Amino acid sequence: MPTEKQKMLRGDLYTADGPELAADAAAASIWLARYNTAPAAPASERHAMLAEALGHVGNGATVRSPFYCDYGYNIHLEDGVFLNFGCIVLDVVSVRIGAGTQIGPGVQILTADHPRDPAIRAKMLEFGRPVVIGRNVWIGAGALILPGVTIGDDAIVGAGSVVTRDVAAGTTVVGIPARVAAKRDPDARA
Repeated sequence: MPTEKQKMLRGDLYTADGPELAADAAAASIWLARYNTAPAAPASERHAMLAEALGHVGNGATVRSPFYCDYGYNIHLEDGVFLNFGCIVLDVVSVRIGAGTQIGPGVQILTADHPRDPAIRAKMLEFGRPVVIGRNVWIGAGALILPGVTIGDDAIVGAGSVVTRDVAAGTTVVGIPARVAAKRDPDARA
């Protein structure tokens, strides 16, 4: 019989109160308290701290404090990723962020989801849907990236936008819910 953690990682319905997940969440809380109280530590030390808890941390990846996540081990940051102050990543399943992506302050990346059927939801069951953010993406301050979304390379998400659907490469989306504002000309200089 699979554990609640195994079910969570597969994206199946699970309950978050299993002993293994409770221990993982407690360990993440301890790590977050240490990480968030060390904003003045040298960059190399902060990078090493990120590598302790996150699934992958590429060269030059930066996460400014305060930072919040569920578990950490499902977060994968490629080279040069930048997360500004106050980002939240609910990582019950995989969150992958491509090289050179810049994420503004207060952005929330959410993989945790809940059943639409109230009877199932009342059993405290939940599930996750992975989020993939491509290379060289810019996500403005306060944006929300909802479960299951993929954002293509070179896309821009406007500040405060709520991204409920996939965003094509090179596209700018804005608003609530986010809608296409522009498709970038690959030959444009700016």
